[in-house]
Amino acid sequence: MPNVVFDASSIVGAALKADSMPERALLLARTHETICLSLAVETEIREVLKRAKFHKYITDATRDRILDILGAAALMFEPADQVTDCRDMKDNKYLELALAAGASIIVSSDEDLLVLDPWRGIRILRPVDYVGLLENRG
Repeated sequence: MPNVVFDASSIVGAALKADSMPERALLLARTHETICLSLAVETEIREVLKRAKFHKYITDATRDRILDILGAAALMFEPADQVTDCRDMKDNKYLELALAAGASIIVSSDEDLLVLDPWRGIRILRPVDYVGLLENRG
């Protein structure tokens, strides 16, 4: 199965609204591809989902469900190469993970990553485009 990386913005989108395009993307990835995580990416996702500004929108149960989906489906990688290609330096962790995992796609809602598409042969797609790709592939 191909490897895919999700950034925190797409995971938050999945948690914010059931049946949203980010949630569909995550659920499709779980069944058709291998979701890849690194400690740095998992830590950021957990921290973002716990931010106070999301408390009124994301219940503990929803957060736990999204993290369970990720945790049950994900393979862990520890990137060896440091990357500095993204204009938002904190987003380089997703590029590093994609390289380490041999991922073919990064799913992102973050313009700082999306402007790089394609990056070193890796597609960087919005959740809606990723869903379309998988549905057309199927």
